[in-house]
Amino acid sequence: MSTDPTKDLVARIDDLETRAAFQERTIEELHTMIAAQWEKIDRLARRYDRLKAEFDEIVEARPSLPSAEPPPPHY
Repeated sequence: MSTDPTKDLVARIDDLETRAAFQERTIEELHTMIAAQWEKIDRLARRYDRLKAEFDEIVEARPSLPSAEPPPPHY
């Protein structure tokens, strides 16, 4: 009872092709997710830069406070 080597080889090739197709699909899905994440990171970084610039302007524009305030009269 020997098995046909050709059938074994065809089965192995089919298995490898199936695995390669699955891996290609997985890689494409991961690529899509990574690209979307980078776009989101870029948007968040630009938003952070704008907010930081606005905050810095507000801090610079506010009147300076005296360095030491005298204590209130009830002390």
